[in-house]
Amino acid sequence: MAKFGRGANECRRCGRKRGLIRKYGIYLCRQCFREVAGELGFKKLW
Repeated sequence: MAKFGRGANECRRCGRKRGLIRKYGIYLCRQCFREVAGELGFKKLW
């Protein structure tokens, strides 16, 4: 397992290493984030 770099972190939900959203400690890939964003309290602006 990688200690640093892009391969160091993975999505909490599916384990994917690409397209990861780390901001605010979310650690979800963008695909999973789109599915769960509403439950986390994020709102679409338009």
